[in-house]
Amino acid sequence: MYDPDELDAIREAKESWEAGTYGETVDRFGERKETFTTDTGGQAVDPLYTPADVADHDYREDVGNPGEEPYTRGVYSTMHRGRLWTMRQYAGMGTAAETNERFNYLIDQGSSGLSMAFDLPTQMGYDSDAAMAEGEVGRSGVAIDTLDDFETVFGGIPLDEVSTSMTINAPAGVLLAMYVAMGDEQGVPREQLRGTIQNDIMKEYIARNLYIYPPEHSMRLITDIFEFCAAEVPNFNTISISGYHIREAGSTAAQEVAFTLGNGIEYVQAAIDAGLDVDDFAPQLSFFFNAHNNIFEEAAKFRAARRMWAQIMEERFNAENPKSKQLKFHTQTGGSTLTAQQIENNVVRVAYQALAAVLGGTQSLHTNGKDEALALPTEQSVRTALRTQQILAHESGAADTIDPLAGSYYVESLTDGIEEDAFEILEEVDRRDGMLEAVKSQWVQRQIQDVAFDRQEEIEESERIIVGVNEYEVDEEPEMDLEELDPEQEQAQRERLAEVKADRDGDAVDDALASLREAVRGSENVMPHIVDAVKAYATVQEVSDVFRDEFGEYKPGR
Repeated sequence: MYDPDELDAIREAKESWEAGTYGETVDRFGERKETFTTDTGGQAVDPLYTPADVADHDYREDVGNPGEEPYTRGVYSTMHRGRLWTMRQYAGMGTAAETNERFNYLIDQGSSGLSMAFDLPTQMGYDSDAAMAEGEVGRSGVAIDTLDDFETVFGGIPLDEVSTSMTINAPAGVLLAMYVAMGDEQGVPREQLRGTIQNDIMKEYIARNLYIYPPEHSMRLITDIFEFCAAEVPNFNTISISGYHIREAGSTAAQEVAFTLGNGIEYVQAAIDAGLDVDDFAPQLSFFFNAHNNIFEEAAKFRAARRMWAQIMEERFNAENPKSKQLKFHTQTGGSTLTAQQIENNVVRVAYQALAAVLGGTQSLHTNGKDEALALPTEQSVRTALRTQQILAHESGAADTIDPLAGSYYVESLTDGIEEDAFEILEEVDRRDGMLEAVKSQWVQRQIQDVAFDRQEEIEESERIIVGVNEYEVDEEPEMDLEELDPEQEQAQRERLAEVKADRDGDAVDDALASLREAVRGSENVMPHIVDAVKAYATVQEVSDVFRDEFGEYKPGR
């Protein structure tokens, strides 16, 4: 902390500069804009930051050292000097065979982790032969109906040598069960399986709408997964509490942090209410954030989130295990920032966003392909996206020292500002009886929608410049190669599913599903029964339908 007399002198010097050197120049020439704000207008940006802007800082309490509370500077002592972030590239290419091909390509190109995208029917708990699936099979990711599809996806890929992240929510338990079953088939001890399931149903109610069951029942499934993984799959992250989609829906950086941590609070409380000890499951929680274009705001956001989570876990939940207080997170570059116009510009956007994530201390990173505003990424654009991370890691110097922006008056002030704004939002959430109630009443959704509306208005009125969209446009766009889906693949997937159903032991499937139904009606953990069901080649929909029958489907506002 600075001496009070020295701070007074700094403030006086700044006031003199504002009235003289700076003010006179502004009076003569003006500035580019009347006001400057962070990316979504969350905070005003002053022309100059000095020690007076962080006058209340105590280094040890507010910033600290990496690997030590409050974890502002990182959850590990060596951070990227000891081990680079996991370089994940999101992939799911229509059919299981295509996904296996893309996974092997990414591994060959140096990807250190797999990230699996599922098609819409799978995400909604429907099989490829369902009427609801028509026209959507394999479109937004890989179609998974049974364990047979998983066996194809991971053919030749040893699960004890890779870490796999799966973007799946409502049917997360089913896909996790398939991964566990695959590990059992390969002879991999369950404690050696590594990866993450998203399993974050709260953000589905908030931003994506890919939910199936009512919130209270969804919470039961999530806490069962927490308990099962703590006992059986201790190195698998049981949830990726996601601010990514909240930001994609239009939130500010502070809202992204607040609502994400608010969801985390809801999950922790639900698990404790179910009888679990916080230090048994909290070390397996992980988070998932967005990285947008404003480098300094994004880096500050990650630093603030780490500091806040450590405080929340200690003060709200009396966590004692240091790992329970460490916010570990994956980052994906901002999909909503990608433009269909001049798609080459997206390479630059993604690079800056990746830099922000690394400067902010991410544990893993996905960089978007330049063409994802138009289609699934081509092999070439995926390679460029991966090379972006590799250049950042090995050529930029950004990973050579820990938390390099620490001590910047601007970044520390941004970190404090985001933390203050986010805690104010969380206080309002508490007044509304927690995130679950705030979401059910649509309050959270309205907060985000208001920001998104204002931002779109700024773009339409050219108050916010999007390069290539409302400024620096070109008359003609060059032709580009886009990934095309085989129109025959949907029928082929249905035929594959029919073959599996014909070859499996129908009685074993019926028995496994009946056992699952009995567990659902009682209080027994459902995960061992789901594992048994998928090993018998029960389908995603057959398992999901057991829960649909017992829990019902969620209808907002009813």
